[in-house]
Amino acid sequence: MAKNNRFRDTAVKLGAAAGRLDGRVHKAARKAAKAVNVAKAELADVTRQLEALKSQLAKSSKRLQAALK
Repeated sequence: MAKNNRFRDTAVKLGAAAGRLDGRVHKAARKAAKAVNVAKAELADVTRQLEALKSQLAKSSKRLQAALK
């Protein structure tokens, strides 16, 4: 019976370690997903700013060409 208890104790330790590792992996995956969402939002924001700058440049170009005529 003593050997069985040792096997059981070892199995419990292994299972606990696996559970802790699994929890850490899930936590890291959630953090990574949040980081991806933040990066997507920032990229969309930068894209909007770029489009606004393009339209400003187009307007400025028209005004400059009209002034040079």
